[in-house]
Amino acid sequence: MNYKPLIIVSGEPYSIFSEIFLKIYKKKIKKIKIPIILITSKDLFQKQMHKLNYSYKLKILKETDILKNRIDNKYINIINVNFKFKKTFDKISHKSSKYIENCFNIALSILKKNKAVGLINGPVSKKSFLKKKHPGITEYLSRKSNIDDVVMLIYNNKTGVSPITTHLPLKHVCKNISKKKIINNVKKIHQFYKKYLNKKISIAVLGLNPHCETTDSFSEEDKIIIPAIKTLKEKKINVKGPYSADTFFQNKNLINFDVVVGMYHDQVLTPIKTLYKFDAINITLGLPYIRISPDHGTNNQMIGKNQSDPQSLYAAIKFFNEIK
Repeated sequence: MNYKPLIIVSGEPYSIFSEIFLKIYKKKIKKIKIPIILITSKDLFQKQMHKLNYSYKLKILKETDILKNRIDNKYINIINVNFKFKKTFDKISHKSSKYIENCFNIALSILKKNKAVGLINGPVSKKSFLKKKHPGITEYLSRKSNIDDVVMLIYNNKTGVSPITTHLPLKHVCKNISKKKIINNVKKIHQFYKKYLNKKISIAVLGLNPHCETTDSFSEEDKIIIPAIKTLKEKKINVKGPYSADTFFQNKNLINFDVVVGMYHDQVLTPIKTLYKFDAINITLGLPYIRISPDHGTNNQMIGKNQSDPQSLYAAIKFFNEIK
């Protein structure tokens, strides 16, 4: 049976991506049915592979090859993007930006033609690549697809979390929360689980203020969050809240819910990363394709040491393999 390939953009060339990919290639990726194509610099990837003491065969593809040839994981399949480098592992800087942009453009061209099942991107430096143009890759890909209302879901098969606001400074969170946005996000999460995982889920919504209370004249819980939950219940979505964030992430609460929706990034990402370490993946909902990012960054201090945990990348690949 022929499967559409999974596209992986390797991301920042000076990161731990090559290490974590190589760690799981022989024992796990080779056995995955869905073909995998890396969009990366062939020369740099090859040099990093040898530096990390791995030796695998590479197969260089062109974008047109995806339409003609059956691709499997007997080789590491690469679409080459030229990148000039002096060192096998170097410091992260803005000089990678054009290269990363070219990688994403090739990936999005393939996805636009409906020739791939989805996209995984390796870690990208927000400071060097995105600068101040976009808060994160979620927003970058949203703009590239001309879509405004995407949703960030950090998925684990036990508990998922989703922030209403994503990569925003904390002082801007209050004015970027609305009843409409909460309803839209929860509906997208509900639909995603139903469509791809055939699962009807229960969703908890957290409050914004400590203990869901405030001494201000305007209460986000009373004016925004509770009315949103009421509307969602009327739409027959299994949602409850608001719950106080400081005590919610205990097992006695988590066992009753599949997804926890918070009001800002660290409100839900800090506890999920504490609970599950790297066993979670970042899924962007609302794009014309499924996009997943492993739940780790460039991990600068570990580059070239061959000590990084590949669990999150494998979880991302495995997710695509299972929903296929």
